[in-house]
Amino acid sequence: MLNLEYLYELHEQYQDALNAKVAEFTIGDREFHFNSQPAILGVVNLSSDSWYRESVCLSAEQAIRRGITLKAQGADFVDIGAESSLHNAERVEDVRQKSKILPVLEALNQEGVLTSIETYYPEVARECLRVGANIINLTGSQDNKEIYQAVAEFDAGVIICYVQGNNVREVGEFNFGEDPTNLMYDYFAQEIEMATKLGVRKIFVDAGLGFYYKNLQDSSVRIRYQMKTFLKTFRLRKLGFPVCHALPHAFECFGEEVRSAEPFFAVLAALGKTDLFRTHEVPKIKAVLDTLSLF
Repeated sequence: MLNLEYLYELHEQYQDALNAKVAEFTIGDREFHFNSQPAILGVVNLSSDSWYRESVCLSAEQAIRRGITLKAQGADFVDIGAESSLHNAERVEDVRQKSKILPVLEALNQEGVLTSIETYYPEVARECLRVGANIINLTGSQDNKEIYQAVAEFDAGVIICYVQGNNVREVGEFNFGEDPTNLMYDYFAQEIEMATKLGVRKIFVDAGLGFYYKNLQDSSVRIRYQMKTFLKTFRLRKLGFPVCHALPHAFECFGEEVRSAEPFFAVLAALGKTDLFRTHEVPKIKAVLDTLSLF
């Protein structure tokens, strides 16, 4: 049971991390002040396999309209992906990813929408950066050096996702270790060292809570892990860079009200001091964050 006693225990155990400050930087033409104002990353899915139907766009025109709408609803960035992370979804190779993403990216750039591209292919990352992508949402661990080099070359940002595998589509059993947050911290520390040596300065870290590991299919295990990770987000901020979280669905608990799940998790993520919220429900998450800011 989540209660005040648990929150107090977190406070007492990790006091050294509670006041950690993170880097703030400019992306596109906007300055972001993550230590005082979190940001929102809306989602455009170009894969028909994506389970969150409201974010699926089956044509470039539909995707462009959704991207413009998300900005108007309060999204600071729009994340564009051409391949679903579902374990049984169709694999989309780099050439097809580029053909799907580039027309949408070019149009949203013209509309002044800041964009993030979800991929683990270096060639997709480089081409999208050349066309004007602002952030690469890196969902792999195999070709990171090449992607960091491209990000640095274009003075862009990168979201480094925690992946126990070559990429989001090639994961097996999740290793919790004695403390999953410590495992993440060590992974991110190594990646940040590599990225910064290559010239990357605009970095987010992401716990990868939306990835489909085989031993996280049990809803109670998965949801408990996600909730604890949200509340312990502030521990990752000691790395010195803002933390991004993809808000999950918990369909097993919410059922027909599944679109209310992300706002619920957003509260936990905000309590944990999340800096960037990746969501399919931008207006709802904006309302949650605006309400919490009144306290």
